[in-house]
Amino acid sequence: MPEQALSARVVRSIHEIGRQAWDACHAGALEGFDYLAAVEAAGISGFDWRYAVAEEGGRALACAPGFFTDYSLDTTLSGLGRGLVAATRRLASRAFTVRMGCLGSPCTEDVNLGFAPEVAAGRRPEVLHALLQAFEAEAAEAGGWLLAIKDAPEREREVWAAATRRIGYQPTPGMPTAELAIDFPDIEAYLASLGPATRKDMRRKLKVLPRLRIEVTHDIAGLEPRIADLYRQTRERSDLQFEDLTAAYFTGVLRAMGERALCVLYWAGEELIGFNLLLTDGATLLDKFFCMDSARGPALNLYFVSWFTNVRLCLERGCARYQSGQAAYENKLRLGSRLIGADMYFRHRRPLVNRALQWAAPLLAEDPVPVRGAA
Repeated sequence: MPEQALSARVVRSIHEIGRQAWDACHAGALEGFDYLAAVEAAGISGFDWRYAVAEEGGRALACAPGFFTDYSLDTTLSGLGRGLVAATRRLASRAFTVRMGCLGSPCTEDVNLGFAPEVAAGRRPEVLHALLQAFEAEAAEAGGWLLAIKDAPEREREVWAAATRRIGYQPTPGMPTAELAIDFPDIEAYLASLGPATRKDMRRKLKVLPRLRIEVTHDIAGLEPRIADLYRQTRERSDLQFEDLTAAYFTGVLRAMGERALCVLYWAGEELIGFNLLLTDGATLLDKFFCMDSARGPALNLYFVSWFTNVRLCLERGCARYQSGQAAYENKLRLGSRLIGADMYFRHRRPLVNRALQWAAPLLAEDPVPVRGAA
């Protein structure tokens, strides 16, 4: 019987790949099949979802989510760069906007590439190269000229570099993610591990706790309008406005993931002034989105209250790691976190434009300030 050849394909729904095949490549992933299915069903506008899978002999060897969107090249710009683009757009509304095909998801912490356990480390670049080629072919058919890879973890850098170098992708630093090791027995020990000035500042900030009611729930039915309003307020404070989540995203994730997803609600009297969507697998507590009222949230130190609430949840649930995502790095480092790097890769299908983008990469890679973690 002839040996089965390596092949790859791209589909429009994660259900076309199926839970069994997806989970075989993403065993134990927090942002796994159920999470991505909830994202797909959430009705997030502006994104055309795709899922790439490499196969051999009918078995999935690797898979990753992807999407197509109209991408504004100033999304990651700030200050002067964004002002120049805005001025240009007054003359040409579509300037600096391209159709982009991106491997990864705007709603996941990294590119979310997974390999089946039987794929040896030495073969992974070959499998990933096949997957990338299939995604590029799909992007070309969909009119995508800019190709990107979102947040490839630095621990996988050798695999990504080997697979992308052959196709001409340009690497550029991505935004790191912050994580706090829960290697202390209680909150007092955690506070003791912080610097004296930070410890004093946190004790002062936490004096607002008696004025708040904190509720941990898996069900936000009836609160959708206020959840959407708090998300909108938080999004409007952000310089980076990429995905625009719906209330169905929050309710759908909570419903699909059961005990692996929870929402912390922050009440001041009868008013909901903040919420925090979290995912957990018992070892990691992953902070997905923290949103708060623009006026009452900062006045009640809600960002820091939520941080300590999440540390307490880690202690109560036996989690060894609190992953707090991107941005607000100064606060997170001050509170004991370390940063885990990530890489972005991109190329344009037109060689001359691709060379221009490579030249402009340092400008286009300015650090954005995403919604999550907005203090």
